Amino acid sequence: MKPFLILQLRPETETSDDEYQAILDKGGLARSDTVRIRLDQEPIPGDLKLQDHAGVIVGGGPGCVSDADSEKSETEKRIEDAVMDLMPAITETDFPYLGCCYGIGILAHHLGGKVNKERYSEEVGAVECRLTDEGMVDPLLHGAPDSFMAFVGHKEAVQELPAGCSHLLASGPCPYQMIRYKTNVYATQFHPEADSRVFETRVNVYKDKGYFPPSDADRIIELCHQQDVQVPGRILKNFVDAYR
Repeated sequence: MKPFLILQLRPETETSDDEYQAILDKGGLARSDTVRIRLDQEPIPGDLKLQDHAGVIVGGGPGCVSDADSEKSETEKRIEDAVMDLMPAITETDFPYLGCCYGIGILAHHLGGKVNKERYSEEVGAVECRLTDEGMVDPLLHGAPDSFMAFVGHKEAVQELPAGCSHLLASGPCPYQMIRYKTNVYATQFHPEADSRVFETRVNVYKDKGYFPPSDADRIIELCHQQDVQVPGRILKNFVDAYR
């Protein structure tokens, strides 16, 4: 089997390692099934060939694609540029891609869509996602109920569906929870790899990043543990099974 290329944008080792393990667990992958690149620590090799991989999975991160360059640290800008540089080859060849969280902003921005903080930001926690008509027949959502809970928490969002994209999942706070470009290029606003334990780790690490008042961390963690969030992991597994 060709390995999946896992691109990680989180500059914190605790959350990066935890995210990587969650992707392995939910995707049914062994470490040997992946090529992991922490973009805060190493660049994408100049001789990288997409066709040597089964697909690309892009993780989340605390940055926002819509922030002005002057507001981004040198590391944040370098990480974002590295993924953006890969997007033309992915979209032009319809190469299997699953962008999680930050990854939907990357895809939509690359396609010329509007990504900003005007509307649809989400509080940290679980939100109900609903299948659209297109979502009901998409293979990655095979076996998913008409609605299910997923973990979110975002300052920015896709404001309108980019040209050439299918709208697969919606929620009350944010209409564009999952989209597909062409046949094989997917992105989610929610975190398909995250369960309540994973989100507890992120709440503790990012409690000073402006997502919520730090004093609310314990309350948010308790609410997360009260939610039954399982279907998003199945979507990640369907992606792996479809392209492994």
